Order: sequence, then C-alpha cells, then structure tokens
Amino acid sequence: KTLVLGVSLKPDRYSNFVIHKLVNQDCEVVAYGLKKGKIAGVTIDTKLIPYENVHTVSLYVNPKNQKMYYDYVVSLKPERVIFNPGTENPEFYDVLKKEHIFFEVACSLVLLSTNQY
Repeated sequence: KTLVLGVSLKPDRYSNFVIHKLVNQDCEVVAYGLKKGKIAGVTIDTKLIPYENVHTVSLYVNPKNQKMYYDYVVSLKPERVIFNPGTENPEFYDVLKKEHIFFEVACSLVLLSTNQY
C-alpha cells in the first residue's frame, strides 16, 4: 500500500500522475491532500487517517510544510518514505533514521516507469 502525501487535484501535477501510475500498476493507493476529490478512483482524504499496512509514503509536500507531518508519517510505520524532487529535507531524514524507517531521495514516477518501485 502506498500513501501519496500532498496530492493535488490539478491534472498536471506529479502527485496526480503518480496516483494514475500506481492504480494502472495495480498498487493499493491511499491519498492525502488539502482538497477533497478523486483521482483515478482514489479518494483524496483531507484528514490524517491512521492507515494500516502502509509500505511506502510518496511525499509531495514542500520541506517548509513537512514538519506538521513528521509524527504522522512515523506513526504509520512505513517500510520507506520517498522524497520526490523538491521535497528533500535533511531534518526529516534524521527523524526517520532515529525511527529506523528507510527513506530515499528519488522520483516515484521514475521508479514506477523503470520497475524499481
């Protein structure tokens, strides 16, 4: 299961593209964004839900706005967090390291396109 965190309903945004790509590859997807809606049949939640069995968090939140999500992401106990381009944040890396949560600075779309997801 992948949580796409920081989803935009705008069809030209990478967070939107990645949901389509995940759905097309039969991945289970949950999503959080600031506006309610649906993308490729996935409901965008506007409340931080304590999802279970989250393997990957694909992050699309500007580093300045990430701090409010640190505890939430850690509470999900994901196997990994992907920092997509523009989301790089050494402070958050340190939080994840202390919790023994693997993270990588990568592009989810590239990982999906090259079968490395």
